[in-house]
Amino acid sequence: MPTLRSRKVSQDSESVLSSPVGGSRAGSQLSSPSYFRGEQVAELLAGQDTDSDDLSSEPESDTGSDFEETLKKGRKQLPTVAQRSPLPKRSRQAISEKKIVVRKINSAKQKASPAPQSVKMPKSAPQLSRRPKRALTDKENDMMFSDSDQDSSKMPVSISPSKSLMQLSKRPKRVLADNNQTTEKKVRRVWMERDHEVSDLSVTIKPHKSAMQSSRKPGQESKLNNSAQNQKKDVNNLFEAVKLAKSAMQTLVDEWLELYKQDKETGLLELLNFFIHCCGCKGVIASEMFQKLQNAEIIRRMTEEFDEESGDYPLSLAGPMWKKFRQNFCEFIAVLVRQCQYNVIYDEYMMDTLISLLTGLSDSQVRAFRHTSTLAAMKLMTALVDVALNLNVHQENNKRQYDTERNKSAGKRANDRLEMLLQKSKEMLQNQEEVENMMNAIFKGVFVHRYRDLIAEIRAVCMEEIGVWMKRYSDSFLNDSYLKYVGWMLHDKQREVRLKCLKSLRHLYESKEISQKLELFTNRFKDRMVSMVLDMDYDVAVEAVSLLTLILQNTEDVLGNEECECVYPLVYASHRPTAAAAGYFVYIKLRRHYDATLEETVAKERGRRSTNGEFIKLLLAFFLESELHEHCAYLVDSLWNHAGSVLKDWEGMTELLLEEIGDDEEGLTDQEESALIELMVCSMRQAVEVHPPIGRFSGKKLLTAKEKKLQMDDRARLTEHLIVIIPQLLAKYSADAEKVANLLLIPSFFDLDIYSSKRQEKYLDLLLKQIRDIVEKHTGMEVLEACSRAYYILCNEEYTIRSRVDIARSQIIDTLVGIFTHSAEDLLHEVGETDEDNLYTVASSLKRIAALYNAHDLSRWELFDNCYRILERGIDMGDLSEQIIVQALLCVHFHILWRLALISDYPVTKEQLIGLRKQRNMVLTACQHGLSNISSQVREQSFILLCDLLVIFSAQMTKDGNEELRPLVFTADVSLVSELLSFVMDHVFVEAEEDGDDETVKIEMLHKRRNFLAGFCKLIIYNMVDLRTAADIFKQYMKYYNDYGDIIKEMLSKARQIDKVECAKTLLLSLQQLFSELLQDQGYADRATVQFSAIKDLGRRFALTFGVDLMKSRQSVVSLHLDGMKFVFQRHRGFDSPLNLPFLDVLSEFSCKLLRQDKKAVLAYLDKNYPAPLGAAPDEWLPLASYRKSLQARGDDDTMSMISGKPSSLRAKRVAAASAKRRRMEVSDSSVDGAWMHSGGSSQLGRKLTAPVLTSTLLRPSQWDTGSLHSSSDQDSEKGSESDFAHSRSWLGSQNRNKQQNNQVQKNKVVKNRSRQKVRKQQLLSLMEEDGEDTDAGPMMSDATSEHSDANSDINLQEPLSRRGRAGLLQDLFDSTILDIDDF
Repeated sequence: MPTLRSRKVSQDSESVLSSPVGGSRAGSQLSSPSYFRGEQVAELLAGQDTDSDDLSSEPESDTGSDFEETLKKGRKQLPTVAQRSPLPKRSRQAISEKKIVVRKINSAKQKASPAPQSVKMPKSAPQLSRRPKRALTDKENDMMFSDSDQDSSKMPVSISPSKSLMQLSKRPKRVLADNNQTTEKKVRRVWMERDHEVSDLSVTIKPHKSAMQSSRKPGQESKLNNSAQNQKKDVNNLFEAVKLAKSAMQTLVDEWLELYKQDKETGLLELLNFFIHCCGCKGVIASEMFQKLQNAEIIRRMTEEFDEESGDYPLSLAGPMWKKFRQNFCEFIAVLVRQCQYNVIYDEYMMDTLISLLTGLSDSQVRAFRHTSTLAAMKLMTALVDVALNLNVHQENNKRQYDTERNKSAGKRANDRLEMLLQKSKEMLQNQEEVENMMNAIFKGVFVHRYRDLIAEIRAVCMEEIGVWMKRYSDSFLNDSYLKYVGWMLHDKQREVRLKCLKSLRHLYESKEISQKLELFTNRFKDRMVSMVLDMDYDVAVEAVSLLTLILQNTEDVLGNEECECVYPLVYASHRPTAAAAGYFVYIKLRRHYDATLEETVAKERGRRSTNGEFIKLLLAFFLESELHEHCAYLVDSLWNHAGSVLKDWEGMTELLLEEIGDDEEGLTDQEESALIELMVCSMRQAVEVHPPIGRFSGKKLLTAKEKKLQMDDRARLTEHLIVIIPQLLAKYSADAEKVANLLLIPSFFDLDIYSSKRQEKYLDLLLKQIRDIVEKHTGMEVLEACSRAYYILCNEEYTIRSRVDIARSQIIDTLVGIFTHSAEDLLHEVGETDEDNLYTVASSLKRIAALYNAHDLSRWELFDNCYRILERGIDMGDLSEQIIVQALLCVHFHILWRLALISDYPVTKEQLIGLRKQRNMVLTACQHGLSNISSQVREQSFILLCDLLVIFSAQMTKDGNEELRPLVFTADVSLVSELLSFVMDHVFVEAEEDGDDETVKIEMLHKRRNFLAGFCKLIIYNMVDLRTAADIFKQYMKYYNDYGDIIKEMLSKARQIDKVECAKTLLLSLQQLFSELLQDQGYADRATVQFSAIKDLGRRFALTFGVDLMKSRQSVVSLHLDGMKFVFQRHRGFDSPLNLPFLDVLSEFSCKLLRQDKKAVLAYLDKNYPAPLGAAPDEWLPLASYRKSLQARGDDDTMSMISGKPSSLRAKRVAAASAKRRRMEVSDSSVDGAWMHSGGSSQLGRKLTAPVLTSTLLRPSQWDTGSLHSSSDQDSEKGSESDFAHSRSWLGSQNRNKQQNNQVQKNKVVKNRSRQKVRKQQLLSLMEEDGEDTDAGPMMSDATSEHSDANSDINLQEPLSRRGRAGLLQDLFDSTILDIDDF
């Protein structure tokens, strides 16, 4: 096999480089090239040969770096040794021993072929190494040359130019044999051509006369086969050992090395076959194949033996075993090179052959070869990089030792040691050069071609490994020549490749020293790296942000403000890893502007205990500049992993809030104070709850023991500090509603046991006093709800402080109830104009009571009567403000809920049920009246409460053993549902222009409307309101799709689960209402108008919601068509076309959702009951013709695909086409006597059916058959196509035909139809059988039956609805016993 590189010959051997013909050139030195040209490497790696010079040409020195020129100049003759016959050239096989033993040909024992054969060098040939591994003894030298002379005397050797494709070596190699290990050294240099580089020399042997008469033994071929099987077994053993990893890779490599040292060829073949087997190929490279064939031919043969049935190979297989195999495979290569780094890799045999094979495989069109060999080559390159690094270390150590020894004085200097160190240095330089040549060969032969491979995994492997090379061996690889590949692949379309590029760059930028060397690369590809933070793949975006963070951290002024501003908004991203990476970027950026020394000085001057004050101010400035003040929790979560210590510095935050600012000092602004309080509250929540905010998922559900302990410690620490501070903060900011509302959230994070365990009750009293003052001072619902929540948390029954808090809560409630009762009595007894102060008192007290009523049971204060009386006056007279009415509605609503919760938990009496039902009816009546109030707030609150109460008091409240609550079940009447629906239509489906130009207001109003719509849809999907009520909502599906499309679509899905048929009728009803509105507006329906097109588009969108499985929606779609036809032809009498006739265009949008046999049945029903009159104008009846055409259209074998439960596959079509001839034979031999057997209302096949081929799927009514019925047996082949039949006027003239026909004609027609149907069903059954389906008709039909319908039956519509009821008709539609046909 051809090798890849040349080697350098030392100056010691220059004297023997002279040619017998051309003489010698003193001082010539051959140097190895530092790189290969791309075209040359491609030729060499592909196994191509170049022209070689004549043997007699004079050798020339190679002084350049061009590999091709060196290759052409390096043709040498074999030198003679001591006037002996020339030695035969080495064959391609590996040679490991230190002596030459030529096999003797015994004419008596071995018969040779009379034809000349090539010389096979024995295993004991000398090793091809630049330096001898050991000296040969005198005995071994004598034996070597005596054996050589003896064998050459019997085997005359002639050397002549060969025509083989073997490549000639560039220069000869030498073997030094020292015959004495002490002082006397006799060096005999034996020069031989490299075994796998000989291309122009052919060594032939003239066999002995006795041997010419012999022939090959008969069992020789069997021995070769056995040898190949043994090789395959050895390969399998190595492959299985690596795959299963039963032993350490070190052990496996050591065992292979022992085999390689004993027999190079055998060991190398095992290694090469191991790589072939790792590709998933079952082929084996035999010894003869290895010796005679080039790489390209070997790879071609391996490709032929590759398993083509499956594209899987070890690296592509999933599962833990194959994932472990990949790791073991890479580890094996690394250990192999590490174990061979001191001797074997320099023998110019193993590494050359392996690199040559991997290079050829990497250029294969077989993905398995290309992927596996690329991975192996890249890992081999990485291992060689480690070898080069070790050589550098050894060279530095050797140089240091040499300098130390040389600097000694002349008397102490050891010249022998200096000479030894100098020789060792030269040897390591040669090794370094060889390793670099190997790396150059791999890089230019594999990487340069595979980094842009079609397969993303291969490109990713290249990008991953080049990053390793640049990181480990930066002196050679960290330059623009290699960095450009990574920069180019940042634009790759596959996420995996982009991710590997970013990871490779991240490893480089982690080092500040390396980052300084990447300035040019950073400036060139900075824009691309910044843009990747918005990558569509989250992993790539996270890696891009991390990379920019390292650039910001390890470089100076590379990222400007514009680049940084692209990263800042990501701290609010919903994807938590991306937000965390952006948070670290922000933290590093803020730290750059933070001076710790200055902060310590300022802290000492102002008496602060915390040194994070200035950093907290920087963080506040960033938060306020982002203008996303409602998302502070997301900012805290993003910074938590990196700035957690600062965010947990609650002492420093409270110091900033309570700090007294002097005249000359600058403190926090009001906006900064609000932001700091919000930041502090969010950090407390993060520390106590230990989970991200809503919308972010960490992926962790359970906390570890360490995390739980940290959580408890943080909670205890903040409680001990804030218990003392929170009353002071509430007192300072009691007048600011926004700040107080946030501060009142802090008690929810306390460990309330500390109040009693640490004897901190005095601070609890201070807190309760501040809460009461805030309740009495504020009327805003946000603050009042925060106070109510704080009371609720502090009143927890698990803590001993509950009684103290309950007393304080009862006191404030008593005060509020007294104020409300007194002012309400005055208000109700006032006559004439009401007092404004009294109205304000009632409104403020009701707000406070409603806020407390939401979380606390105030039913013992008996507030229902006064609140309801205020409602009656406010709704009836309209002289009360909307705030009083809304708060009164909330109070009576909360009263009903608390009473219901009470009787649900304890035994209930009849009096309690009667009293609660009475109060419930009163509240429902008040809310229903509130729907028509002039105030929008009253209407909206009434609507919300009505929807909630209807859900609460529905039939579901009797579940779970609560049958005693059945008297409380309430069902909405028609008038209430109508009012609710009117509210939805008036307040939800409105134009956005009514909200003004403020985007914030528009978003808030849209959110409110979505809540209204969701509340009403909830009543529909839980079956509390008739499903047909949703028709008015379905009408708005297309018009308001952007705002409410998701809600309506979800309601439609839930409604279909309740009742499919009723849901389909509701959809049709919505279309009918839109069509009727169009008629009312225009007087007629113009099919060309935009309004009519909108109705058709809505029908098309509704049709798509039925899905692709027509079996599931069969009954509902048929009922939709029936109701649609009834709507079109209702009250139609006479010659003129119906007014609703254009609605058939809308109905035709649903025809594609009918099964083929259902289309026929619906068409027959249409023609029978709603025919077009004779002589009618065709233009007026175009919608009917269009609708009929949609029913006649034939889908892509829809029936078959739906019966089988899955769409028809390409394989089924191919099988059907391939077996057409066999089916025609079956049809010709089939019988038409079979019939459907009816039993129990379901149809079954009595036996296997056979059927002829039909030319039309159209079901023709009896009145359409004319003279063709009297024709002979050729009636089976019908004339005309389906389209011709659809456009014929037979259906227009069918009404004048004689309905009384001959009985014999009817009988012939029935026989003809049945035979057709049976044969056609047999045809489809045969198709299904070939596709792997069951051929038995019974199981097929039972499996295909869905929704109590039969897919194999046609629908035969009987009489119109005036003769039969709707229920009877739908029952007959899916009853197979009344069907007269069975066609697909």
